[in-house]
Amino acid sequence: MMRKLRRAISRTYRRATVDLSHPARSPLGSTVVNCVVYEDGVRQPCDGDAQKALRQVRGSDGRGFVWFGLHEPTALELAVFAEMFGLHPLAVEDAALAQQRPGLQRYEPVRGQTRGDTLVAVFRTCRYLSDPQSPSGGEVVDTGDLMVFIGSDFVLTVRHGGHGSLGPLRESLEARPEQLAKGPAAVLHAIADQIVDDYLAAADAVQHDIDEVETAVFSEQAGRHDAGRIYQLKRELLELKRSAGPLERPMRALATTPLAPAGPAMQPYFRDVVDHLARLGEQLASFDALLDSILQAHLAQVTVAQNEDMRKITAWAAIVAVPTMVCGMYGMNFEHMPELRWTYGYPLVLTVMVTACVTIHRSFRRNGWL
Repeated sequence: MMRKLRRAISRTYRRATVDLSHPARSPLGSTVVNCVVYEDGVRQPCDGDAQKALRQVRGSDGRGFVWFGLHEPTALELAVFAEMFGLHPLAVEDAALAQQRPGLQRYEPVRGQTRGDTLVAVFRTCRYLSDPQSPSGGEVVDTGDLMVFIGSDFVLTVRHGGHGSLGPLRESLEARPEQLAKGPAAVLHAIADQIVDDYLAAADAVQHDIDEVETAVFSEQAGRHDAGRIYQLKRELLELKRSAGPLERPMRALATTPLAPAGPAMQPYFRDVVDHLARLGEQLASFDALLDSILQAHLAQVTVAQNEDMRKITAWAAIVAVPTMVCGMYGMNFEHMPELRWTYGYPLVLTVMVTACVTIHRSFRRNGWL
């Protein structure tokens, strides 16, 4: 079965005459989206055969590495690469299931492999998009999963979700061969840097929406539906925190401790990622506090509006009570009622009722109830 699966993957590679990692060129349903060999930071010819690409890299005296990209592979498809690179079974299982917490793990070689340790980084990709189905008709944070396996001579990326393509990133890296020459750790840094930049872009979009909500809440046309929009933004912030928060510790570990195969040469680059994550964390914390304040202000406005409504209702009820009382007295049908037989009795009663209602109305207006 394993041989048949290898042949099927090899045929998939051979059919791909162009780079499939770019979303515009990736055929629907293709699991293996790229297989690229680099030597001294320069892309080398490769016919797409996985075994040949690996032998080509391991015959370059440590001057190159191979980059495999997978999109939503099955467990059987991952098993081929696990056997090829000696990946730990637990890491392979996580890569197949996805929905893992962002973090960093280092695994020792398994099954007699002598190529050194393997670093496994878990990221959550995100994008900020319009969602007309949301209750508030606003924006939502859409997330995906990305696992990066790096060894001394390979990079294996496993992506889950409909976004987060690494094609543009690979093209950007190939334009800087001196950076790619630093090895697989340079690819890990570039991926981490792009993902954090995506977080920052999503945070900027959230900030724009928060500014709009803040303006709407304190405007004269503020509505009670604004509370749903505020809660929606808090949910989006929570999603961003779940994606970005757990990354700070592993990125700091890469920035301060040489973890093979990420050597000390890449530590300054990871420190830059840590700085961006710290800025993002402060930004999200300030957004959360601001949304809490906006929500409290909105609830206070709703309470004030309700109190004003109740005062108006009470004032009009008091005004209507005067004619109701007078009409109720004259509707009791007693024989000896005052002014019943007087010619001007009816106009007098109407004048008294109108005068009383106008007086009460003016009194309520002076006190701000109407």
